Amino acid sequence: MIILNVAIILFVLMESANVFILYFAPDSKLGNGVAVFNPWFQSKDEESRELFAKYMVNWVAGTKLIFIVLLLVILFTAGETTKLFAVFAMIFSIATYYFRLNPIIKRLDEMDEINPKGYSKTLFHMITGFILMFSLAAVIYFFIK
Repeated sequence: MIILNVAIILFVLMESANVFILYFAPDSKLGNGVAVFNPWFQSKDEESRELFAKYMVNWVAGTKLIFIVLLLVILFTAGETTKLFAVFAMIFSIATYYFRLNPIIKRLDEMDEINPKGYSKTLFHMITGFILMFSLAAVIYFFIK
């Protein structure tokens, strides 16, 4: 069960840093900072577009925070079975990136709307890394059990 805890803790730490960046430094290019998107700066040209962009960034941060807090509750209060199913739920929910978000960010990258160029590939690899981490934790869990 320790391996499941480690995977959950690593994800919580990484996503907590992303939430912090989104809430307090959205102009950053670190983590999930939105400064990699050229339209982020273009949205500041008009107040309503800027407010919408800020709303969406904070909405994403809030959604990530929900995941983090739920994972912490699971980490500290749940048994083995719940943690295992939480790992499977994370694999599934993270994998949805490939169907909706990845095509959009790839297209933005092709349109030179992302700086640095190729960031869509970096994000693809990071998302794949999360899925591999949770999958590996589940596989190791089954071998150790």
